[in-house]
Amino acid sequence: MADRRGDVMGGEGVLHFGLGAFHRAHQAVYTHLAGDDWGVCAVAPRSAGVVEALRAQGHRYNVLVREHDRAWTEPVTAIRRTLHAPTQRAEVIARLADPATRVVTLTITEKAYADTSHGAPVRLLADGLAARAAAGGPPLAVVCCDNLPGNGPATRRAVLTACDDRTAAWVADDVAFPATVVDRIVPATSPADHALAAELAGAPDGAAVVAEPYRMWVLQDHFPGGRPGWERAGALFTDDVARHERAKIRVLNGVHSALAYAGALTGHDRIDQALDDPALAAFAESLAHRDVLPTLDPPPGTDLGEYAATVLRRMRNPALGHRCAQVAADGSLKVPIRLLGTVRERLAAGAEPRWAGLAVAAWLRHVVTGTADDGRPVEVTDPSAARLRELARGEPARHLDALLGADDVFGHDLPHERRFTDLLRADLRAMARHGAGELIRKELTL
Repeated sequence: MADRRGDVMGGEGVLHFGLGAFHRAHQAVYTHLAGDDWGVCAVAPRSAGVVEALRAQGHRYNVLVREHDRAWTEPVTAIRRTLHAPTQRAEVIARLADPATRVVTLTITEKAYADTSHGAPVRLLADGLAARAAAGGPPLAVVCCDNLPGNGPATRRAVLTACDDRTAAWVADDVAFPATVVDRIVPATSPADHALAAELAGAPDGAAVVAEPYRMWVLQDHFPGGRPGWERAGALFTDDVARHERAKIRVLNGVHSALAYAGALTGHDRIDQALDDPALAAFAESLAHRDVLPTLDPPPGTDLGEYAATVLRRMRNPALGHRCAQVAADGSLKVPIRLLGTVRERLAAGAEPRWAGLAVAAWLRHVVTGTADDGRPVEVTDPSAARLRELARGEPARHLDALLGADDVFGHDLPHERRFTDLLRADLRAMARHGAGELIRKELTL
């Protein structure tokens, strides 16, 4: 048995779903730096490539930390076992049922929480919890590390939806779902990053990931089966996660998304290049300070103006090479979380959401037209792209009412908010005539 922060007798202790770059640069780093006997058994829901790379090098890998012209590697040894869910389903369920598993963490992307089909991570988690319940297993915590508002309760709802009645009753009594906020910019690892990591570490590393120096993790301390001492690695435990969450999602994620769409439309490949454009830098500042910050209640000890400045400094880091296309992906799922909450609160305060509205217009033009201001195609990855393009019939300004009917994005309220819809329509018309860049420059001179 483990106490609140105790050891797990040499086992992995943490079972993680989602063996992508973010987990390897974030939660696994915290577990490594905690310095106790907890380790991670990491499950890849789809691709076997990272599993094979980690197994080939004894599950040791490096985080390549890059900041402007500086770079260094940090070895990570927290991952001790890997499983490939499509070919090792029984083993994953057995790990969930094993009393030695005390914490389950998830980085499966926002869209995965609505997917309970066979083979999906939430379905696999529910089946494993059913096995644990049937065996009379001890309590545990399930920790969402994705950017969902109220991610603890949201994950609880998703899991209960996937469970049968008997398992749901056990989950209600014996499984905790602490809310969390995660933050670290982790771009896709390029071949050049792999080469640099190998040079700095002195050996090839097929599982290396690249990240900025900054990292943050805020959690509710609700772990009935014990947990690693993540606070020793800098994690913050608090009962007031919500204010941290709103600040991070609206400032960092919201501004990041706005820059990704505006940057792609104006011909920029990377986020730092977009911020080198004076008009887009001023747009990001205006969005953060005029629309986002007025909607936030600062967490204790946090200066939101300084936080916003820190966020923009981090985004300017050219060594990360963070592509607009990567940040822009899945906008139909991200925009409601990252931008539309700001829109709603500005409207409720009697204010015009000028800059948040412009960001939403940039997303709509990006996903519907798929072209930059100069006519070149832009990379669009969005599960709703085909549906939205059909609704818009190629002209988002003329068919905005049809687009606003996508209530999974805009809800039932925003289509009736004339201050917002008139703003969107005018912005989309201006972008169609003169381009997003010209519209942004014009607005910044008002």
